[in-house]
Amino acid sequence: MISDGTTDDSTDLETELARLKQEHRDLDMAIEALEHMVAGDQLQIQRLKKRKLVLRDRIAVLNDQLTPDIIA
Repeated sequence: MISDGTTDDSTDLETELARLKQEHRDLDMAIEALEHMVAGDQLQIQRLKKRKLVLRDRIAVLNDQLTPDIIA
């Protein structure tokens, strides 16, 4: 039996996607907590927001890879 590895690749992508989404949610909560502090570290907030944007872009790429192309 020949396996082309697509199932493993798909599972790996889904696992990575789930991990990135969890990290994105964690960053969201961390940013919110810092913003509610009286002396919130604005530099740290900006760094977290930038990381969150990078994660969002990576999540979009993975979603595109998992979604099959539909030729209409």
